[in-house]
Amino acid sequence: MAGNVYERELRKILSGEKEFIEKMVRSFNEYEKGLYLKIAERPFLVLRAAGSFGIDIIAIRDDFSFPIEVKSSIYDVIRFTMSNGRAQEQIIGHIKLTSRAGVFPIYAYRLKRVQGDPWRLFAPPGMEVKGNIGLIYKILPKLELTSSGNYIMHWSNGFPLHKFIGYLNR
Repeated sequence: MAGNVYERELRKILSGEKEFIEKMVRSFNEYEKGLYLKIAERPFLVLRAAGSFGIDIIAIRDDFSFPIEVKSSIYDVIRFTMSNGRAQEQIIGHIKLTSRAGVFPIYAYRLKRVQGDPWRLFAPPGMEVKGNIGLIYKILPKLELTSSGNYIMHWSNGFPLHKFIGYLNR
């Protein structure tokens, strides 16, 4: 249930809800604040997509659309084999589902109890993505694979959401 709080938070950010963003960025530095507020100029239509597909939200705009899976933790590392490997199975399904459409899932990692921008973004490795969406795929750090082939996310290696917003709204 706690994950839903962060799913809603990301939906409000990407939807450009200015009052919410202004409250959220109070502790951010001026550079991060400025970039977060840019999303209000060109927001996404953000739809909750949880359910049978397993993707949490879909962000849609005239230039880019992304299926997004939201993860949160108090730890700076998420291992997809935790919780009986459900997340590991889920990502394999996400890759199959999205690759058929020529897109990729973005993994949005919300680190709890951190100062500044708490969001980091990742993409699965090894996907074939073309067109404008391919440019986004290239800039996002890829999820890591352990020697046994399991996915892992290190928050510190992710692409900060404020920089992503800045890149999309240049």
